[in-house]
Amino acid sequence: MKLFLDTADVAVIKDMLPTGMVDGVTTNPSLIAKSGRNIAEVIAEICALVEGPISAEAVATDFETMVKEGDKLAAIAPNVVVKLPLTWDGLRATRAFADKGIKTNVTLCFSAAQAMLAAKAGATFISPFVGRLEDVGADGVGLLEEIRALYDIHDFDTEILAASLRNPDHVTAAAIAGADAATLPADTFKALVKHPLTDKGLDAFLADWGKTGQSIL
Repeated sequence: MKLFLDTADVAVIKDMLPTGMVDGVTTNPSLIAKSGRNIAEVIAEICALVEGPISAEAVATDFETMVKEGDKLAAIAPNVVVKLPLTWDGLRATRAFADKGIKTNVTLCFSAAQAMLAAKAGATFISPFVGRLEDVGADGVGLLEEIRALYDIHDFDTEILAASLRNPDHVTAAAIAGADAATLPADTFKALVKHPLTDKGLDAFLADWGKTGQSIL
């Protein structure tokens, strides 16, 4: 499963890149606003750092303007993926971009029916929001499983990009559910490596090694 960073903070991306684990980046209007920077400049800088797909979101709600914004975003770099909302206009724009060979990420997906429409529109990625569904008592991971089954049955090429993942358990569950990719904030990304027994075991090894008085170097 591919792991994407959900951020528009270039410093955070630079910090995580040396791990070799960052397969792409997703941004949204809220993250761009938080950065306080011009969207084109931020996306260009991120695209220069990361070779994988970089999602940049159109903010218009009507088809014509979505396409204009998406064309401008896609022109920033070859690895830009135009992010579009799961509305009729968004799906129409998704088809328009698919016909032009421009990759898309259809976001704010909360049902398998929506995911089916996005796939039929030619979306490159579909972004189901796991955490936000759980906030209202729904089964976010169950939705990933439904979409995986639906896409496999009908041989859709659209990749499932699990979003709104708030803890390592979410990420693990998304992987087991068959998501092709997951996008997560840096703190959740870093938490994946943590386990109290790992820390306890390492402390014990180091304590025992210290008693030997040896040095490997």
